[in-house]
This record gives sequence, structure tokens and C-alpha cells, in this order.
Amino acid sequence: MREPLILWEDNHLLIVSKPARMLVQGDITGDRCLKDWAEEDVARRFHKPGKAFIGLPHRLDRPTSGLVVLAKTSKALARMNAVFSGRDIQKTYWAIVEGHVDPPSGRLVHHLVRDGKTKKSFVSQRPDAQEAILRYEVLETGDRYSLVEIDLETGRHHQIRVQLQAIGHPIKGDLKYGSKRSNPDGGIHLHARRIAFSHPVSQERIEVLAPLPEESLWQALAPKAV
Repeated sequence: MREPLILWEDNHLLIVSKPARMLVQGDITGDRCLKDWAEEDVARRFHKPGKAFIGLPHRLDRPTSGLVVLAKTSKALARMNAVFSGRDIQKTYWAIVEGHVDPPSGRLVHHLVRDGKTKKSFVSQRPDAQEAILRYEVLETGDRYSLVEIDLETGRHHQIRVQLQAIGHPIKGDLKYGSKRSNPDGGIHLHARRIAFSHPVSQERIEVLAPLPEESLWQALAPKAV
């Protein structure tokens, strides 16, 4: 598995691009996670005894690659939690989906329910379902797949994966949400491409773009769209 790539850093925050299949936070598997890596990496580079403090104001699904914001202090963590819970943040994803998406752009609105037993979310009309909204635009179309850019208006569990499946275009490799077959590396073709927000301490406007994975299909479709 590739190492995370550091894309932006100051005394408060660390923004990295996570490889697909790397956990953000440890679980029962005991697999090495991004938080472990960052605690050790920051401690090593800044000569701190033991592990450095790393807080997680948000998560990224294990099979998804791309941008993760990490907090280097408890103060930054509290303030970034507020940023992520508000509307002053822009998150853009790129996905390679099955088929040709028509119409080539639009706004999807569904209501989702999360099932704790299966760890999946579903489109539902139950009273407790939460509204999920995203906007998408097709950037490029190949023979069997389309490259789609997604901007989130809400942040629900597995939202992009569920909503793309709901319109008949599951993400390539995403067996959990309708893909025909898995990817060899166990990841899915969903990439957290861009994030923009006001720095919680300095108020500087931060915008970071994650390079695309080196996998062949990304490289085949994406250069035409960049």
C-alpha cells in the first residue's frame, strides 16, 4: 500500500491524500491506519517524544482515496469540527461510474437511512430518513465508464455511493453498492479531489487539490478532463 501524500501543512492542520484501502482510524482489524501514520510522521519530523497529537474532524471511507484534513492540536480539532458541521466548506469528489450518465449534469435529492447492522445506507421514505443532496457533472465518457465530478451539499453516510447507485450508475469496483465486479486492489473509483475552507485560526482561504491515483483507468479518462 502506498504511503499518504502530504499536500498542505502548518502548525494547526495537516492535509494529506490517503491511498485507497487505508483506514482513517483504527478498527477491529488492527490494520495500520492514517491516524497512526500521522502521529508517528509528525513526531518524527518535528522531533516530538512518543506520538504527536492528531485529531480527526472528518473521515473518508476505507476504499476511497483522496483528501483528509487532520488536526495537529486540540484547539484546531474543535474549530475544524465546527467547520465541517457548517456550510463554510466545499468538498469535490471525482468518481468513475458504470455506464453513460444521462443527463450529463444534475442535482440529486434522496432520503437515506443508515443500517447499523449491515453498515450500509439505503434510499428510504421512512420518517427518520435524512435528506441527501449532491450536484454532479460528467467530465468525460469512455466506452463503458464515465468520469463524474460531484459536489456535496450534505454529508450523509456513504452518500455519493448510494445516490449514484440509485440512478443506475454505481461506482466502479463498489460491490457494496451495485458494481458488477470488484477492483483488483479492493478499492473503489471514488476520489476526494478538492477541499476548500477558511482556516479556523488564521481565516486564510485554503484550497487543496489531490493528484489522481496512478491506476490506468483514472489516467485514461482524467487527462481529457483536467
